[in-house]
Amino acid sequence: MELKFTILILNGLTQAAILFVLGSGLTLAFGLMRVVNLGHGAFYMLGGYLGWSVVKATGNWPLALIVGGLAIALLGLLFEKTMLGRVRGRDLPETLLTVALSMIISDICLIFWARTAITLNVPQYLNPPITLLGLTYPGFRYLMMAISIFIAVSLWVILYKTNLGRAVRAGVDDRETVSALGININKIYSIVFVLSALLAGLAGVLGGSYLQLSPGGDTTILTLSLVVIIVGGMGSLLGAVVSSIILGQIMSFGLAFAPQYSYFLIFIPMALVLALRPQGLFGRQI
Repeated sequence: MELKFTILILNGLTQAAILFVLGSGLTLAFGLMRVVNLGHGAFYMLGGYLGWSVVKATGNWPLALIVGGLAIALLGLLFEKTMLGRVRGRDLPETLLTVALSMIISDICLIFWARTAITLNVPQYLNPPITLLGLTYPGFRYLMMAISIFIAVSLWVILYKTNLGRAVRAGVDDRETVSALGININKIYSIVFVLSALLAGLAGVLGGSYLQLSPGGDTTILTLSLVVIIVGGMGSLLGAVVSSIILGQIMSFGLAFAPQYSYFLIFIPMALVLALRPQGLFGRQI
């Protein structure tokens, strides 16, 4: 029984790794820069499919991770420069525009990739069985946790130890003053949105390797991303970490003990947070 619980905890941490990479990307765009990006789930799905194509063609999983992330970052840059930037600060046009983008990406995925569920093949050298304290667990899942920790530390450094991060946080509080100081706030917005898209693409390859990619999966992914930032608090990196861990464990234990309610269970902490602390566990009162 103790061994089973340990495995479930590790499965929850693996889920949390994917949720964090997803949620951190959305909290950058939505929580920090107030960009209503409802195409985040579609970015994830397209990044995953591109990664799958790279793995199928070359067998090189690390290359797939790089291509998936950079391709979605480039798409995010083009989208932000050509369309999203024109409606910045207007919630309804932003929402409708990103929803339209999501629908277009979903249809493109149906054209170029299979309509059945697919999974990225992870090479054996990245997935050796690792035995720790008498428990053998797939090495790739440890790798996913390590990647998410690396991303978390990198984002913390960017947001709290660089001039870019200071400009981002200042722009959230007082955009007009930051602009008056000579900082190009629109350029800052673009950089943050591209970083958010990059994280969505990386999450797509990671998630497609651990779970599956399937048509319509972007809606589920977007929902999970929103739950992460609602529970943790919009714009809070620490909140994204904590809420991802909580939700990952709920998903893992829910699938084991109440699979018919596992999807429903993740909304319980969200409902409690909205009732008791609407700004999220680590969010600021606006």
